[in-house]
Formats: sequence, structure tokens, C-alpha cells
Amino acid sequence: MAEEGLLDEVVLTNEQGIIGGAPIMGRDSGGGQNFAAMIEQPAQFDFYDGGGLDLAFLSFAEVDAEGNVNVSRFGDRIIGVGGFINIAQNAKCVIFSGTLTAGDLDIAWDDGKTVIRKEGRHKKFLRKLEQVCYNASMGCQSAQLALFVTERAVFRVGPKGLELIEIAPGVDVERDVISNMGFHPLVSRDLKTMDARIFRPRLMGLSADIHAKPRAYRSVRVAQWHEGRARAKS
Repeated sequence: MAEEGLLDEVVLTNEQGIIGGAPIMGRDSGGGQNFAAMIEQPAQFDFYDGGGLDLAFLSFAEVDAEGNVNVSRFGDRIIGVGGFINIAQNAKCVIFSGTLTAGDLDIAWDDGKTVIRKEGRHKKFLRKLEQVCYNASMGCQSAQLALFVTERAVFRVGPKGLELIEIAPGVDVERDVISNMGFHPLVSRDLKTMDARIFRPRLMGLSADIHAKPRAYRSVRVAQWHEGRARAKS
């Protein structure tokens, strides 16, 4: 957002209590710069638990065909979920991001085209999870939009489970995506190519895209979410 000149158009938060500004990455993760407020962590989680987030960005370790997520248990290792459930449970839209496979994955983008030099040793999209930390069915019942964004494909959670909706430029669906999953996802009839600007080093020009939308766009989207949640509950 900072690179694209859009930092003032959104309010970013982190679970440590930072509101606004830009969260710090790397070893200083949890801090922030130019933030508008710093509140106690329990109060921040009250905000999350109450459905205050329009968008939540989280990672994933394992995903099944329904769109359930595991981030906490791997064999005899129990890491715990931290604030993952609080953040994912009531956000209007949750976006999980990570690579499709793991373990020595070597991938590059030559002139904006995806080139997989070496496939990862471990599949992350599996038939069965060791533990469920995000329940996709509950998300659907509350009209939550859930997306999985990887370096080569984008999936959406629908009524019938995980659906492939976008692929990266240069990617073959069967060879590069489905063959590296433990199950065969639904494939959208309207399968799209991911925005080519994502895979090029220069700026995407998102500011012009955002400012071209009417100011009422955000409030309309939020109202649609509330309407959908009300229908789900009824």
C-alpha cells in the first residue's frame, strides 16, 4: 500500500494493538510506524471478535478440499493458533496467502511469465488436515468471503468447496496446479488469468484504479456483506 501511494486510503492494524500507519516487517514485526493509535492488545481483539475487520490477511500451512485450514499441528509438533481464530472468524473477507507447495520451491517470473524451476517437496493442499483452525463451512454460513492466493493460482471457498478461479500467466492448470494438490478442486467455468502487473517488478498503478472507483463503493460492499449475513442467519 505504501509503495502504491495508498497507505492513507486504508487503516491497517496488527494484533499487538497498532492502528493505522504501516506495520513493520521482519524481525520488528508487531511494531508500526506513523500509526494513528496504539491500544492494549485485549482491546484490539475485542475489535476483531466484534467483526470490525473488512479484510483479514493470514497465512496457511495445510488446506483441504472444503477450504478448511491448519496452521497449528504437524505430527508431534503442536504450535498453537495464537490470534489466528479470532482474526479469521469474524472478518468480512479473509484472504489466506502462501505458496502452493513447500520445501526447496524455486520459482521465477521471466518477463511476467511464471516459471517453476524446481517444485516444492511438500503439498500444502491435502485431502485431510491434522487439525482444523479455520472452518470454511462456518465462514460460508456467515456469508464470509474466503480466498486463497498463491504464487500461481487463486482459489475461492464456495458452497461446494474450494474452487480454482484464477491462474498466473504461464501456468498450466493440470501440470502446475492440480497435479501438486492432494485433491481435484472445482475449476471455475470463468477461469481468469491473474493480473499480469503482479508479476512484474515495476509499480502496478493501483492508486489510479482505486481512485477511479466511486467513493460510495466501499460502503456499498459493506452493506452487501451485512445483507448476505442477515440472509444466512435467517
